[in-house]
Amino acid sequence: MNILGIETSCDETSASIVVDGRTVLSNIIASSAAEQSAFGGVVPELAARRQLECIVPVIQQSLSEAGFSWNQVDAMAVTRGPGLLTSLLVGTTVARILSSVVKIPLVGVHHTMGHLSSPWLDCSEDIFFPILSLSVSGGHSEIWLRESHTKQQLLGRTRDDAAGEAFDKGAMLFGLPYPGGPALSRMAVGGNPHYATFPQPLHAEKTCDFSFSGLKTALKYAMRDRGGFAALSVDERRDLAAGYEFAICSHLLSGLQHAMHMHSGIRELHIVGGVSANSRLREMLLDFVRTQSIALRMPLKLAYCTDNAAMIASAGYFLLRDQPLKASEPFATQASVNLQC
Repeated sequence: MNILGIETSCDETSASIVVDGRTVLSNIIASSAAEQSAFGGVVPELAARRQLECIVPVIQQSLSEAGFSWNQVDAMAVTRGPGLLTSLLVGTTVARILSSVVKIPLVGVHHTMGHLSSPWLDCSEDIFFPILSLSVSGGHSEIWLRESHTKQQLLGRTRDDAAGEAFDKGAMLFGLPYPGGPALSRMAVGGNPHYATFPQPLHAEKTCDFSFSGLKTALKYAMRDRGGFAALSVDERRDLAAGYEFAICSHLLSGLQHAMHMHSGIRELHIVGGVSANSRLREMLLDFVRTQSIALRMPLKLAYCTDNAAMIASAGYFLLRDQPLKASEPFATQASVNLQC
């Protein structure tokens, strides 16, 4: 089945053609990150204006790169939420119009389900359930127990900020540009992660939840106690960045370890979302799975880690394949219900 995916949940405008949920024929992404950097973050109105300008050319380019005409598209999938309201309206409105004109099915996809589907993109290997999935980005940090593509249980989520947000706000304290997460990770290269002591959030609780707000505060105080950011040497800045990055990744790993203890029979561990591109987190997870009889998977390309339409097309395919009569139902947010759209 050939699916055209559309993703406009934040500041990216993306369209993709994916065959049977796996084979990516095109994945076009237009971002307004350069314009947003002047404001230190995403301005919703600016993002939506750029998406209005980009969405039709992006869809056309996606079809052209795949060598497709509209009569070769079997269905469409579009991000229906969560995200910036004005941005979501751009994508869903265009998708509904095109679906009506071309007369092909349209399925709404929850953004998180898109990320959860990203390890299947361009993957030729068999992937086995049950899967423990860590989904981490600027907007969410969650652990999911997945029994199938359309049946999963939420085990834990952040109680305050998301991991990506913690990276971005920490980067601001270092005077780094937006998006801050990648910039902070580059600064941390070669640093001593044990230079400063950071708290271990929720360490006294038996939980898969996360909390990152205290780590940001600890970084602020660590700078203050050393005379402020301006007084720090280049080496001290690198060491503090490494320690902060290590603290965030350690907290994510501790949640996964607790989830592993709670649930036996897990066959694979997946890490998805924008933060899955972080090299420190990948190294720590690789060290962890070496002690476990479990496979570790991440999106095969960095473009599949961040927001993209290929993951939306993939999730849309599995929804239409496994639950065709339920594809238009609203997303269920309760931890005990299936993740569906």
